[in-house]
Amino acid sequence: MTASKKIVLLGHFGVGKTSLIRRFVENTFSEDYQVTIGVHISKKTIEIPEQESISLIIWDLEGQDDLKKTRSSYLLGTNGFIYVFDSSRPLTFENLNSELKFLKENYPNVPVKVVGNKMDLVNKTYLAQYSSVFKPLVDFFVSAKTGSRIETLFSKLAKELI
Repeated sequence: MTASKKIVLLGHFGVGKTSLIRRFVENTFSEDYQVTIGVHISKKTIEIPEQESISLIIWDLEGQDDLKKTRSSYLLGTNGFIYVFDSSRPLTFENLNSELKFLKENYPNVPVKVVGNKMDLVNKTYLAQYSSVFKPLVDFFVSAKTGSRIETLFSKLAKELI
């Protein structure tokens, strides 16, 4: 039996939410930037070893500088959140604490994975500079461009949802 779970990707404009989903669902990447307007929904079924298959219904929401401005109807029935920021753009993670606080207060039983995308654009010196911001909050650093750790991210979240 295949369970269905709704996953919602959140984050600022241009952090790579759509690219991350395309890499996971289609195993493709494009340099062309396309703004998501409203919501785009994708689906992928994955097998969890020694468990069952799980169908991930992935909601790609338009970017928001303030999570509180996101339409609440888009968030109804969410089983898991992936909060994406651009590792190379500090503006996209400056309010990470308050954004996560909002999610935990309003969706207390829904797991949240915090993901720094575009790791292919930063070096170790840069990461060290921002480690005090990243370390306590970030679950994964990924690259939609190279595909690094994308499968691991979705698999780990799916296991938590079963």
